[in-house]
Amino acid sequence: MRASPFQNPPLLAALLLKPFFFPFRPSSSSSSSSLSLPGKTLAMAKTLDESHVGISCYVSSLPGFRGVLKQRYADFIVNEVDGDGKIVRLTTVDLPPNVDDDKEEEKSPSIDKDYSSEIESFRSLCGDADAEALKELLGRISSSPESDVLPIILSPDSDKSHRADVHNFFKKNFNFLVTDTVEGSDGNERCIRVRFSLKEAGGGSRRGKKRKNTGHSDSNDGRPFDSRGSDSWPEHLGKFLRFHLYKENKDTQEALGVIGKMLGIQQRSFGFAGTKDKRSISTQRATIFKLHANRLAALNSRLFGIKVGDFSYVREGLVLGQLFGNRFTITLRGVVADSEETVKTAADGLGKNGFINYYGLQRFGSGSVPTHLVGAALLRGEWKDAVYLILDPREGERADVREAREFYKEHGNIDATLRKLPRHLVAERAVLQCLKKCPGNYLQALKAIPRTLRMMYVHSYQSYLWNHAVSMRVQKYGVSQVALGDLVYCKDSSPVDMVKVDSSETEDDLNDGSLLEESGEEIPDEKVQFVKTVDSEDLQKGTYTFEDVVLPLPGSRIIYPGNEVANLYHEMATKDGISLIESAHGVKEFSITSMKGGYRRVFQRPIDYRWELRTYTDDNISLAETDLDIMSKSTPSDLTRKELLTNGDSAKKLASQKSKGEIDMELSKVDSISNSDALLPKMALKMEFTLPASCYATMAIRELQKSTTSQVAFHKTLNPCTG
Repeated sequence: MRASPFQNPPLLAALLLKPFFFPFRPSSSSSSSSLSLPGKTLAMAKTLDESHVGISCYVSSLPGFRGVLKQRYADFIVNEVDGDGKIVRLTTVDLPPNVDDDKEEEKSPSIDKDYSSEIESFRSLCGDADAEALKELLGRISSSPESDVLPIILSPDSDKSHRADVHNFFKKNFNFLVTDTVEGSDGNERCIRVRFSLKEAGGGSRRGKKRKNTGHSDSNDGRPFDSRGSDSWPEHLGKFLRFHLYKENKDTQEALGVIGKMLGIQQRSFGFAGTKDKRSISTQRATIFKLHANRLAALNSRLFGIKVGDFSYVREGLVLGQLFGNRFTITLRGVVADSEETVKTAADGLGKNGFINYYGLQRFGSGSVPTHLVGAALLRGEWKDAVYLILDPREGERADVREAREFYKEHGNIDATLRKLPRHLVAERAVLQCLKKCPGNYLQALKAIPRTLRMMYVHSYQSYLWNHAVSMRVQKYGVSQVALGDLVYCKDSSPVDMVKVDSSETEDDLNDGSLLEESGEEIPDEKVQFVKTVDSEDLQKGTYTFEDVVLPLPGSRIIYPGNEVANLYHEMATKDGISLIESAHGVKEFSITSMKGGYRRVFQRPIDYRWELRTYTDDNISLAETDLDIMSKSTPSDLTRKELLTNGDSAKKLASQKSKGEIDMELSKVDSISNSDALLPKMALKMEFTLPASCYATMAIRELQKSTTSQVAFHKTLNPCTG
């Protein structure tokens, strides 16, 4: 007799359901302000708990069940949904039809001439080592001018005027070489990078541009800046190449960084509508200025875990927020409940009842120093405290990161700390580099953090207040109807007016609160929609329902509810030493009174929702089709495992890009396939649904399972298999 996947008494004993509402105690443990009071010792937990950021209520009282979320990254598939509601998928890697790139491309610059005199002049300018490196680069270009030639990095050069002479030298003598200034390997020196560029992708030096134009944008429209396009770009082509970016277990910035490095293009030159979760398989749109599709398509054979395709030329590049939302295909494995009917009822209930539209834990980071605590310090004007919250050692970090933080706290040696600190710690490195130049100027150090990231701190504090406010609203007035004093969108507001204030945010706001990475997102100007306060006449007419209720994100152009929920905002802010109506300092970007604010729906129902129960025995088998599976018409399978089994060269390539521990884990998965004959059947719940931008799929799963998303570590212990 086959065992039922639901018959597991030890786990069922742990499935005592939590009450419908968690106790709401903003004056005690639900507020983490005690962690950030001036002069107090920080006593942080290893992980952030949902109750700390106000996540405590559910929509329905239906029982939940156990299930493992993201046991394998292939269990979490994300496809972007564009502004027209079309799901973005990778369907082809072929070049665009009716466009002959080769015909349109400029011929490669002639390098057959003898550059001996130029090399000797360069030798006198930069020395023997750099001259030999340049000579080798020219040789590689001469032998394969059509291929991607790796750039060279010249010797460190701290003399700014000398670097200018070098830039000008290349501009005068080598019109097919492009130069820019980059950070040296130790993080302290400046070096000049020299790269080959076909005329349509490069052509000339960037030194003539203002320094600000090397940033994320150069104009009022906020569009990505890229000065490398050729003036001779074909008139019949749009100036931006748009493509679909497919990636496995990589976030958006990491994938574009890999592609940019291969092309000799800076990551910030790419445009995209939003970031996607790293531990997933995701497909989204991206754009790049004046790049021919064949150059990008040629990378597919060299990319691992990344594919590009569905190329087209368009007039405008993508900017953050230009999407409707995301389509999720989520598989919960190892489902355990008291009966199959419990799972079916819960799955149906999610579609019918929806979920509370909380900001998920990703919004606040998963480390021991939540981002809203840094935001609170910024709003109070406590610059030094904010800096130390960012720099100080914290629980739960990698050994190398912890060592670098402890070294700086003990010795204060910035140069040595920068050498130890991993490059992905963008905020920490920016702060330290500024403190090296301007010791003691903590405000300037904070402003050195990329704007995207430093504003995320302040926005996370707004989200922190919003989460607590929505929990109070649900606890006090329920979810069955609107209440007197609720805020609702006016019925005569157009759909465009109802775009959320945080439309550029996605499931992966901050990948790790202890390892803050530059997200590449510019926070858009908040949009203030038309809202009204529900009065007695509205209640009598039944004009509005709970689905219409919104709550404000604090700012200067919003109104608060006309009931007790409004008091909570001010009480919690006051306890944190913050005023929502007066600024504590004159720095506008770190002041709530200088922000417009906005509104967010309290309730969200998944769109085009469907689900099915699946039985499986092998943890290594994918239960959902990816875009690549659909393209190849093959049985769903894991690409990493397939390459390990069938292609030794691919295995070597994988080994060069993954740590030994990751490889051992992958190989152990492969070995387990031959030993899986006796595995008992298990149950999985596969779901597909669409959510608007800024809604968190993890909050939908939380409603389904009636369990906290801060138990991800526990979920992993149920089955250590990853994918």
